[in-house]
Amino acid sequence: MSRQLDSPQPLLDTTMDQLRTLIAVRDTGTALGAARLLGREQSSIQKQLDTVNRNFGELCGEPLVRKQGRGKAMLFTPTGEVLVELARKTLGDWLDAVEDSRRRLGTTLTVGTTRFTLGFLIDGTERVADDFRRDGIELKVTHLRTKDLLSSLDDRRADLVCGSVLAGSSLWERYDVMEWRRSGLSLLTNLPERRLRGPRVAASELTTLPLVVPAAGLITGVLKGWFGADYRSTLDVAAEIDTIQYGIELLTSGLLRGCMLVTRGVGEAAEDGRLAEGDGLRVLELDGDLEPAQEVLVGVFCRKGESSAHGAEHPLTRLWGALAKR
Repeated sequence: MSRQLDSPQPLLDTTMDQLRTLIAVRDTGTALGAARLLGREQSSIQKQLDTVNRNFGELCGEPLVRKQGRGKAMLFTPTGEVLVELARKTLGDWLDAVEDSRRRLGTTLTVGTTRFTLGFLIDGTERVADDFRRDGIELKVTHLRTKDLLSSLDDRRADLVCGSVLAGSSLWERYDVMEWRRSGLSLLTNLPERRLRGPRVAASELTTLPLVVPAAGLITGVLKGWFGADYRSTLDVAAEIDTIQYGIELLTSGLLRGCMLVTRGVGEAAEDGRLAEGDGLRVLELDGDLEPAQEVLVGVFCRKGESSAHGAEHPLTRLWGALAKR
């Protein structure tokens, strides 16, 4: 008569917990630090660490960690360092697999949005929020910068994103795209009218103006398209910024005089008074008199084929439909 095997789940849970403890001790240096990080008792952490140390010491020929005296961080042996990195990868791969399964089965959905398209997303999610709560679907919302919009889909940090990108043929080859609008670009400036009249300015005039430019992202792509990869040597870059908010604050402070290239949507927000920190800045429309012609596409994006691949009841399909109605 064959003996029924016990379920492997308790062993799996114990192993994962031991790996998590080992990583926490390495990151904090002590059992006390690991206990605080994990929200557990120090005695529990120490007991688990002693067990792991003893078991792996017997297997590998040396312990994973050695105590160095009261108040000192534990010393990880070469074997311990190798196994900590292996534990990080194992836990990371395991969590990624769990998250992929949750996405496929439709129990969780992660959406990302830039600051200036949050309103569009709210309008769409309001249509499905009650149904998602009823069906036990976890909706996660994350703030993204424009430069991270599409990469967050590529590395699976998000399932659906709303924002602005440069239009191009490769966009439709790589993603499902719901186009809301296309637009050009604007300039935010604190330069006096005698220096820059407006209400329009040609793109070719950018070479004559002091500019506040981002280090990466959509605007960087525009500048590279018009002036080449070495655009900084062609343009008068008065300041390089990491976020649009910092650029706006820099201009409104009067610390420097210049212009900042932004999407038309940001320009409209400034004109309408929806950009409180941009009070006092003038908005000029940019005429794209340079080649190649460049357009900003504002819309919704997900990985190619996924807007409908999982069936009508999948949360991604439902949210995509709600945003299309919006």
